[in-house]
This record gives sequence, C-alpha cells and structure tokens, in this order.
Amino acid sequence: MTDMKNVSVIIPAYNEETTIGKLILRIKTLYPHIDIIVVNDGSSDDTGKEAEKAGARVFSHPYNLGNGASVKTGIRAAKGDFLVFMDGDGQHTPEDIEKLLAYLPDYDMVVGERTLKGQASFQRAFGNKIFNLLASYVAKFKIRDLTSGFRAVKTEVARRFLYLLPNTYSYPTTSTLSVLRSGRSIKYVPIETEKRQGGKSNIRIVNDGVRFLMIIIKICTLYSPLRIFLPVSMMLFLSGWFYYLYTFITAHRFTNMSALLFSTSVIVFMMGLISEQICQMRFDRIEDKY
Repeated sequence: MTDMKNVSVIIPAYNEETTIGKLILRIKTLYPHIDIIVVNDGSSDDTGKEAEKAGARVFSHPYNLGNGASVKTGIRAAKGDFLVFMDGDGQHTPEDIEKLLAYLPDYDMVVGERTLKGQASFQRAFGNKIFNLLASYVAKFKIRDLTSGFRAVKTEVARRFLYLLPNTYSYPTTSTLSVLRSGRSIKYVPIETEKRQGGKSNIRIVNDGVRFLMIIIKICTLYSPLRIFLPVSMMLFLSGWFYYLYTFITAHRFTNMSALLFSTSVIVFMMGLISEQICQMRFDRIEDKY
C-alpha cells in the first residue's frame, strides 16, 4: 500500500463551488494525511475559497486557461512521489483512490476505466470507443479508456511529459499515449462514476473529437512516425495499382496519374523512414538526461 503522505491529489476546478468543498472533505476523511491540490482555473464563483476552507492547497489562475493547464500547474506544485488526478465535479469517488494507488509503483500509470453507464451519453461513449481503437493501433496496446481523467501516476513520469500536455481537456489522451509509446507501463482498473454534480460539461463532441483525433496523430508521429506514414503510403500505392489495372483494361495504357500515385507512395514511405530515424535520435538524446 502506497504511503498517503507521499501522494498528491490534483483537482482542476472551474466554477465548482457547490461540489469542491464536499469532495475535499470526503478525501480528507478517508485519507487524513494526503496532500490535496486544487487549481482554481479562473472561476467566477467562490470555488477557490470553498477549496481553501475545506483544507486544500489552492493555486489560482488569473483567468480560465484550460483543464490541461490546471493539471500542469498542479504537477509543478506537487510534493508527493505519486500523483492522483480527479475531477472536481463529484463524478469520481474518493474511495477509488486507494484502488488506483494499489498498483503503484509496479506500474508507471494506473487509469480508472469507466463502465458504459459511467459515460456522459451514448454518443460520447461511442466516440470514446472509436478513439480507444485508434489509440490502441498507435500504442500497440489495448487502451480501454483513453479519455478518463481519473488516474494515478508517478510524479517523475508526469513531469517527464509535462511539455507535451495541452492546455485543454485532452491531457488524458496525451499522457496515456506518451507513457505507452515511451515504453512505460499502464494498468486499467474498473471504477464506478457518479452523476455529475457541478456545472455543465464544456466538452463539445464535434470540436473536441477533432482535437482528440489530431492529438492521436500528433503523438503517433512524435513517437512512431511509420504508424502514420506507412498506411498512407500503402493506400497511395494500392490506388495507383488499381487505377493502372483499370486504365490497362479499358485503354491499354499506363497513365500519368498512375505514375504520380506510385511515385508519391514511395516519397511518403521514404519520408516516414527519415522521420523514424530523426525520432529515434531525438529520444536517444532526451533519455540521456533522465
């Protein structure tokens, strides 16, 4: 069992005055010696005051910077060797903190896996399922809940990837893929979530869905470029091959379009190889510092 004196709980909060105090008191009742950090992300209500009154260390942004920016502030301020991230809206139950920490330090990161019932809506659950499949392809690991914000991680690992984390809600996506693609370990632990008690969620399915997709592609090209370049190259090559067969059968000739598709597929493949080499050299230099 991890010593709770060596754990920091980071709670990003934006206009959560009705829930934040109750959540902190629940955590303190269960784990009296745990370090609780609340990052008040430019709230227009008394979120900061309620958190401070309940006994948390409070760090306030002058204006709303984003959920990910709040997480980064909390990571910088943390004192413990292990970090727990959870939402301030009452969805995550403090009783599950112990379940996540039970697998540290054997694993580098432990993520709370939500059930279908724990998803905000069917549309959100379906979208998360698609992203889980895409991310699993990128990471070569079965990802069960890519966007879960309830997770525990070693502090050294969280700070190692601090510069990659975005300022928005997609920090769980980035941290998950970064940990996996750097050769570190992740454990998924089933959890139950409660109905959101705070204000309305700011996550928009279409806009944030596109953002999650771009983050998956970005992390893939950052750690394993060929996972992106190779499928694109193969698609172009097969398109050129089928187009050549079509024109050969119908017109008995090899067209410029087929030549363009073939040559482009080779160029994309060679770019992927070069990117893979650059990626490897860059991370060899980074690892020397740690």
